[in-house]
Amino acid sequence: MNFFIKISENKVLLSSFTAWFIAQFMKICLTLYKDKKLDLTRFVGSGGMPSSHTSFVTALATSVGKINGWDSTSFAITLCFALVVMYDAAGVRRAAGNQAKVLNIIIDDLSQHKPLGEEKLKELIGHTPKEVLAGAVLGIIIANLLS
Repeated sequence: MNFFIKISENKVLLSSFTAWFIAQFMKICLTLYKDKKLDLTRFVGSGGMPSSHTSFVTALATSVGKINGWDSTSFAITLCFALVVMYDAAGVRRAAGNQAKVLNIIIDDLSQHKPLGEEKLKELIGHTPKEVLAGAVLGIIIANLLS
């Protein structure tokens, strides 16, 4: 019990997880608005607007910077970590999502001539630069409000 009380008092963790939570909740709301259906799997799913990975790490870096100082080693470490995560979200994972899209098209084409498995690859695993930017802005705002 004491462990959870100490965790809840940690402004860095609080702002990071709050930014992640809000980003994931926003995905549900935006999917509901766009697709006119409630998809609760978006809360735990990756990809989409805004990037919850980016919100999480920018809130982390911003909170550490505010609390420990913008010139601290811990801020430098969290900033570098955040940049790697954002690069991965917009680059590597986005490319993997594009490959999944192409493979799904191939599967659709082949399935018209020959029965293939119906299982689709997950396409929404990466982020566009706009989604990463939105996640970064959200993370910074939450960190400034909570730390």
